Amino acid sequence: MMYSIEQLTDKVNQALDALAYNNKVENLYLPIKYTLDNGGKRIRPVLMMMAYNMYRDDVERILPNALAMEVYHNFTLLHDDVMDKAMMRRGKPCVHVKWDENTAILSGDTMLAMAYQLMTENAAFIKEALAAEVTAYFNAMATFNEATIGVCEGQQFDMDFESMDDVSEAQYMEMIRLKTSLLLSKSLKIGAQLAQADENDALLLHEFGEKIGLAFQLQDDLLDVYGDPAVFGKAIGGDITSNKKTFMLIKTLEMADTQSRKEMEEWISKPEFDKAAKIEAVVAIYDKVGIREVCQKKIEELFAQGMDALSKVWVEEQKKAMLYDFANRLLKRKS
Repeated sequence: MMYSIEQLTDKVNQALDALAYNNKVENLYLPIKYTLDNGGKRIRPVLMMMAYNMYRDDVERILPNALAMEVYHNFTLLHDDVMDKAMMRRGKPCVHVKWDENTAILSGDTMLAMAYQLMTENAAFIKEALAAEVTAYFNAMATFNEATIGVCEGQQFDMDFESMDDVSEAQYMEMIRLKTSLLLSKSLKIGAQLAQADENDALLLHEFGEKIGLAFQLQDDLLDVYGDPAVFGKAIGGDITSNKKTFMLIKTLEMADTQSRKEMEEWISKPEFDKAAKIEAVVAIYDKVGIREVCQKKIEELFAQGMDALSKVWVEEQKKAMLYDFANRLLKRKS
């Protein structure tokens, strides 16, 4: 049986709702529940289950593993918001705003531990499992470890970029590969590994997730400038006011004429400024350079590469239809 995206999303949400918390330590777990209840597309756990479902029907079996990836992802958001001094997440106050920074850090640490607890919840079945299942389980754990470390490496690159004046497009793409794309690609790979899929299929699914993940992040960059704040879930122009080294900023500095580059550098160097004025001025430079179209073209290139990898996965086309649909939804998203 092939499950729909909606069915898998419902399974993930129901399982998240059923997570048990220690009520005796309410102030630790309330921010966690607040974070996990605060929407989100559940992209990573759904991708894991979709990859698994291409080979097996019993998707409930890997629900703990799927939840582990979602809890880990939300842990990174909690800490990212503290480091970025973000105010809103998915249209609501960040945990460090609603509570305080110490709470956000400690609750985030607990979520990291919860993710590993969930990832190992299925360990009991390997005691009497076939050797192939044991191998699959430990391969999946190794992939999860790679994901958790890689995201931290990506965050460090992102922090390093704050004090760098000459971040290249290649450096930026590697940073977002680690920080954003990696969890998508590893989710797909883990799903395939737990289903004991062919190793080449697992690698192709990983490549598909990587390219789609890169396109996803570039689209996020684009929406931060040209999106509708009511739909996007956070204020537009946050990357501009924080001088975040995005694909759009990097390419604009590369492509702009002397006058536009000078104006952009002046806005970047200003210690104090009117936010609305800076956003308006930078967007005007983006429009002059045509960066919206450049970014959109890059997104479409990455999307095509991801689709090409998926086309080579050795299963019936009908079993890949859901991933094609999922990728198309991401490409057309507005939030």
